Amino acid sequence: MTSMNSLCRILLWAAVAVWGLGCAGSPSYRGYKYKPYTVRGVSYSPMSPQDAVGYVETGVASHYQIGSYFFPGKTAIGEKMTPGSEIAAHKTLPLPCVVRVTNLENNRSAIVRVNDRGPYIAGRMLDVSSKVAKKLGFHDAGLATVRIEVLSVGDGKYRLR
Repeated sequence: MTSMNSLCRILLWAAVAVWGLGCAGSPSYRGYKYKPYTVRGVSYSPMSPQDAVGYVETGVASHYQIGSYFFPGKTAIGEKMTPGSEIAAHKTLPLPCVVRVTNLENNRSAIVRVNDRGPYIAGRMLDVSSKVAKKLGFHDAGLATVRIEVLSVGDGKYRLR
């Protein structure tokens, strides 16, 4: 019986390890996502990849809880979200893109991959994962005034700088 329990335990850990590797791989989306879309009756028209490179915006950022390691959520481009993800959501930037987010209240900054849509709460410009909010120093406060600067758009051969 003990050897059966040991075997089951080993197989369970092996399955968890294989599943974890699937979550950590390279980005699963190729190209750009910037077609117009509608949420709760409001239409949004994301900017083109060419217009987004170098784009700067200031506004309010919030943070959101994302999936768990065992039940990851999905982003707007279908990528898995786990608690360790350093990602963000924006309503009109092309997906995916990389931005520098600077907390204007303490001057901390982080480089973040935008791969999701939102936030859909009035007055908010950006949602970041909890890990990013901690890096930027506003996790406990919940909101912060930030500046974003688009560093690149796309991934791999579809990348613009």
